[in-house]
Amino acid sequence: MSAAALGHKAEHGHGAGHADSQADYLEKTRRNRLGMWLFFVSEAFLFIGLLAARFYLWVDESGEMVRPDLAQVPGLAVTVILLLSSYFMNRAEISIANNKRRDFLTSLIITAILGTAFLVGVIVWEWGMFPSIVEGHLKPSDGVFGAVVFAMTGMHALHVLSGSVLILNVWWLGRKGHFSPEQHWGVEAVAIYWHYVDLVWIFFYPAIYLIGHAYGAH
Repeated sequence: MSAAALGHKAEHGHGAGHADSQADYLEKTRRNRLGMWLFFVSEAFLFIGLLAARFYLWVDESGEMVRPDLAQVPGLAVTVILLLSSYFMNRAEISIANNKRRDFLTSLIITAILGTAFLVGVIVWEWGMFPSIVEGHLKPSDGVFGAVVFAMTGMHALHVLSGSVLILNVWWLGRKGHFSPEQHWGVEAVAIYWHYVDLVWIFFYPAIYLIGHAYGAH
């Protein structure tokens, strides 16, 4: 067999091996994606339960829907921050799919910063953890209003915190050369998780701040 023929055979074998590897990766990604959506379905029961508690408990003596008298500006501000973070998370996923690594890493950092800003907003303004800065906030002991607000925002904040940690982990791996346009399931998984958490807040925000007439909770 000639050298040219041997070279062609080796190249063909390498190409077949690469194709098999990519096919295995795509099959694993398909299974992982299915598992992730099953996880989201189980998480939905948790968030739906919290929403059900809110609508069942926040009614007055006449059965009319009420809500605590919370400041509107902080709630709107953290909502805008979280939605903006979802844009940059999507930008990060698109960037790695197009092999724009610098934009990919930059977008991840911006997303993590915005996620942290959301958490700070919830802790400082909505939870009133620093009364010297902001006064007159609900406490967990303030009846059904305090219990539900802290349950809903606390559970959501926990998911934002875990998502921020995952984003920073993906950023660290990306700096070390991980992920490519063909293989970036880790980025996609974190992006889906982040968008899911943002979607939950889209339901939580009006439930806490907008639906029902404001009732003096203090």
